Amino acid sequence: MTREEKIEAIRQRARKNFSLGYNCTECVTEAVLTLVDTGLPPEVKKVATGFGGGVGLYGDTCGAITGAVIAVGCVHGRTTLPEDPDPKSAAKKSAQQLYGKPGLYRLFNQIPNKFLEKYGCTACRDLTTKWQNNWLCKEHALYCREIITDAAGIAAELIMTDRDEAASRPFGKNVEHLEETPAACDLSGKGT
Repeated sequence: MTREEKIEAIRQRARKNFSLGYNCTECVTEAVLTLVDTGLPPEVKKVATGFGGGVGLYGDTCGAITGAVIAVGCVHGRTTLPEDPDPKSAAKKSAQQLYGKPGLYRLFNQIPNKFLEKYGCTACRDLTTKWQNNWLCKEHALYCREIITDAAGIAAELIMTDRDEAASRPFGKNVEHLEETPAACDLSGKGT
């Protein structure tokens, strides 16, 4: 299967999952865990259940985004922290894994930013305002199915990209206003 075919297969499986009763987060997570060899047991998809509807219908970060984050983490996430007997050195190495170039925050930061670019918001309550008095209507379900399909595509694209290449892309919008390695976080080992 080519890269593009694999991405499309993940998108379509996530889309179909929604009609089978999976919630938004489960749709994306299950599609990736089924179609990508993550080395993880299929039961891992259970972690996705509570994130549906922006965490138990609370309305925060869209569950499809969360599913994409979980799915990408199942493939590209950290499995161990850097080993170093010196706690300061270990913390600096850990910060490098997250903030560096490549850095995992750069990889995961792309998910909500791509979503924001397309939909204008990332919170479930904002995406679904129109249906909050008629949550289980067909129009809402069809809209969320499209969001799920897009989120699965974003996750699949990142999964099918070399980790270091994807983790070297510039930061998008972020709470630290980072563009490159943060000046406040000395990763050289020469600072504090």
